[in-house]
Amino acid sequence: MTTNENLKDLVRQKYDEIALQSKETNQTSCCGSGCCTTEVYNIMSDDYSTLEGYNPDADLGLGCGLPTQFANIKKGDIVIDLGSGAGNDCFIARAETGATGKVIGVDFTPAMISKARINAEKLGFNNVEFRQGDIEDMPLTSDQADVVVSNCVLNLVPNKHKVFSEIFRVLKPGGHFSISDIVLNGELPGKWKEVAELYAGCVSGAIQRQEYLSIIEDAGFVNIQIQKEKKIILPDDILGNYLSPEEVHAYKADDSRIESITVYAEKAADEKAGS
Repeated sequence: MTTNENLKDLVRQKYDEIALQSKETNQTSCCGSGCCTTEVYNIMSDDYSTLEGYNPDADLGLGCGLPTQFANIKKGDIVIDLGSGAGNDCFIARAETGATGKVIGVDFTPAMISKARINAEKLGFNNVEFRQGDIEDMPLTSDQADVVVSNCVLNLVPNKHKVFSEIFRVLKPGGHFSISDIVLNGELPGKWKEVAELYAGCVSGAIQRQEYLSIIEDAGFVNIQIQKEKKIILPDDILGNYLSPEEVHAYKADDSRIESITVYAEKAADEKAGS
């Protein structure tokens, strides 16, 4: 039986490998899993290159949205990026918060932390730091962040209730998050959930959209909004790796779909962590 710790070990190992791959390899796969397609096809990620603070060395093509674009980051804010990878969203956030703010990236993959720290040093940023840790148990004190962002990461985490509880804890009262993630509308074929590569590739770990939003509400957040949504179209050669031709036809004809959503929510101004 696969346990939560087994799944975490799988994702950690896979993303250590992904840290060493090129952006082009990651963009032609399921969130960098390397298992999927021969087509030059950007399945999940959006284009960051026009945003201030963008650094090509930090962009591994692993995202599924642009949460920092929607995060309403102000000068001087303390921003936390969950699953910070090579630092892409952190550096975009740093352009928004400026030299008077602070950005903290959290990632539990050693190779990603190393890569991000090298990128930050090259850029000369002394107010961007990267901490290795599990986002189900963040290495951060309570009530410290103005904004939390995350890009295509929470779908990989087994205990999503715990992650959103931790986000609530580390946000200041009146703080907010903007998170891009993969969710489902309708049930995927059962065999997909048994494929480890797809779990590390952001698909099989995703949950139903309404369940995802309910977890956010259960954690205590208010003013929950969908800032952006898009359907994820998987190329036929990806589908063909896991489904028979008849199953591919049935999947494409079904209303079930994989979506990227960017969600915003607030911690009420009168809330304290643990209250």
